[in-house]
Amino acid sequence: MVDFTQYVPKKKAIFAHICPNCGEKYYPAPMVCHTCGTRRDPTGSKFAEWPVEELKGPCTLLTWTRLTALPVGFNDRYLLFGIVEFPSGIRASGLLRVESPETGMKLFARADVVRTNRGTPEVGLVFEKSKSRVSGATGATGRNPEVAAQHS
Repeated sequence: MVDFTQYVPKKKAIFAHICPNCGEKYYPAPMVCHTCGTRRDPTGSKFAEWPVEELKGPCTLLTWTRLTALPVGFNDRYLLFGIVEFPSGIRASGLLRVESPETGMKLFARADVVRTNRGTPEVGLVFEKSKSRVSGATGATGRNPEVAAQHS
């Protein structure tokens, strides 16, 4: 029998991969480095493993949108979704937990549960205004604070 528990994240984290040959950083990781052609083997059996770096910390909001047609599992009227750039140049997308987003604003990224699907927590990137909100009261539902206040 196959043990699928190895695929369940052990901690809330999202990782960028670093090419072991040239140091180029990627998120998500490609199978071949676009800079030097080094191959990546997710099993680690044929090629060297690529080191990882956790995606968290300061970032800049590049663009954002309000999603109103949400998939099954979201009970909110809308979610704010953004694309950010980290100081390393890596770009990533995730939930915005900001009341009034503005392109170019400085945010803080962290991994958190963005929803629960059939009892399994799904981890994604969450962007907030400052590091002090990490322990904030928005909860692990992935809800926008503005929407959560309207449902209270």
